[in-house]
Formats: sequence, structure tokens, C-alpha cells
Amino acid sequence: MADQKHEHGKMNTGVQEQTFAGFMSLVSKSTVVILVALVLLYLANG
Repeated sequence: MADQKHEHGKMNTGVQEQTFAGFMSLVSKSTVVILVALVLLYLANG
């Protein structure tokens, strides 16, 4: 492995891209759930 020379832009980033997409999906869905919960709490306590 030490014999290999690094070439800029040649790294396979598929796994990192899938992980980031999953993370962003989780954050987006969590944000929507939290906002809905806050609206329902506001309406219940009026």
C-alpha cells in the first residue's frame, strides 16, 4: 500500500456520498417532525 502514489481526484467517494445523503435525509425528516410537534403543541396550548 505504501508503494501506491496518490492521484488527486481518483478516490472512490461513493460510500461517503451515500452516507452524506442518508444523513441529510435524516436531518430533513427530523426537522419536519420537530416542526410539526411544535405546531401541535402550540395549537394544544393555544
